[in-house]
Amino acid sequence: MTEVKTVGLDLAKNVFQAHGADGTGETIFNKKLRRAEVDEFFEKLPPCIVGMEACGSAHHWARVIKAHGHDVRILPAQYVKPFVARGKTDAADAAAINLALTRRDVRPVQVKTAEEQAAMMIIRARALFIRQRTSAILALRGHMAEFGLVAETGLPSFNKLVAAIPAHDDARIPAVARLVFDDIIAEIKSLTTRINRINEEIESRAKADDDIRRLIAIPGVGMMVASTIKARIPDPLKFKSGRHFAAWLGLTPKIDSSGGKVRSGRISKMGNTEIRSLLFMGALSVVSAARKNGTASTWLRKLIDRRPLKVVAVAFANKLARTIWALLAKGGSYRPVISMSVASTL
Repeated sequence: MTEVKTVGLDLAKNVFQAHGADGTGETIFNKKLRRAEVDEFFEKLPPCIVGMEACGSAHHWARVIKAHGHDVRILPAQYVKPFVARGKTDAADAAAINLALTRRDVRPVQVKTAEEQAAMMIIRARALFIRQRTSAILALRGHMAEFGLVAETGLPSFNKLVAAIPAHDDARIPAVARLVFDDIIAEIKSLTTRINRINEEIESRAKADDDIRRLIAIPGVGMMVASTIKARIPDPLKFKSGRHFAAWLGLTPKIDSSGGKVRSGRISKMGNTEIRSLLFMGALSVVSAARKNGTASTWLRKLIDRRPLKVVAVAFANKLARTIWALLAKGGSYRPVISMSVASTL
């Protein structure tokens, strides 16, 4: 055991697989561990480098194993897959993790603390409740349309939709249908209450966070964008530059080069979908306002004149990502070079 330098740990619900290797990459052990045995196993193991794939429980186990003095690294799953020799087994996966662990070009995921995971959890819970509320409103609208009851679309028109339901003594609506309407409406109101409670919590946390307050000053960056970025990226210095951060978000173009010829295509969309979507929506609000009311930015004005609206929004989202990284990594406050005639709505 004293010769073990690296360990690849394949995580699971109950049965884990650990692959240990020495400094030359020679396999020392490849054994199964029950869930209750993992903590004790790494407690007895001399300090070494432990790698695991990024997944739901990876940060928890990283904290547990790190407490025993090991250097824990969480690897993106897409970088581990090429090292699987053949077949799909737990032993092969653990060996592949161990092999990927030795590659210097495979950058690990930052291990999150329990507090950082909790901050991300509240963002995800809000998104879950919003999806459920949207689904319930669409269901209510569809059921009501079958009885000829319609109203304007959108969440602001929800009260009009409810008002379109006839009184309880109206015989045109069967009792069973009215029962369904009442239950769906009650669910929508309950979800709205939960969302509002989470919004208050996010707003309270944002007011106490200096980084979020500085990010909100950027046109196109609102409370949710800033809070999500701060929760997702606790250490911006993990990225070498703003360009690397934008690439991680999938906001940079795909490069197709051969024979010395370089061709830029569409954005890669290979990074963080959640933050990319929020930045795009924030950029779209700024670009739409600039298209309607004008802008002092020569760059943005020329881009609007020659490219479609959403293409301009993607380019502006890329600029937003670089600005956000600069503020988080280098400090300081946002100082606009030109005046923007739009307030953030996200």
